[in-house]
Amino acid sequence: MIALDTLPGVNATLNATTGALLVAGWVMVRRRHLRAHKALMLSAFAVSLLFLVSYLWYHAHAGVKHYTGQGWLRPVYFAILITHTILAAAVVPLAVTTVSFGLLARHPRHERVARWTLPIWLYVSVTGVVVYLLLFRLSS
Repeated sequence: MIALDTLPGVNATLNATTGALLVAGWVMVRRRHLRAHKALMLSAFAVSLLFLVSYLWYHAHAGVKHYTGQGWLRPVYFAILITHTILAAAVVPLAVTTVSFGLLARHPRHERVARWTLPIWLYVSVTGVVVYLLLFRLSS
């Protein structure tokens, strides 16, 4: 069993992994390697689901950790956190829709939605790692 206090680091790792899979999947579709693209994007989706379960488990058992940093980094942290949180809520239906259209071979719709989903999902993955670093590693 994973200790509760290690879950924030695990969650950051899952976010980073999702981000790497998304970039690799984008590269594969640009190179027209559609099987690799599909495998990478489904992997990103699966890792994101694992993140969501782990994140909810952690917060259900550990509660909220408040940011204690001061100075110029404090407003930066909250700006990142606010945009991250809003876009994280938006990426759930976007990712489900994008993956569904892809699996159903509705490629024109898949491509239209994916043009919005990818940058948002990637932003959420990267800022998730940044929030972790600021909250758990750089905050006093």
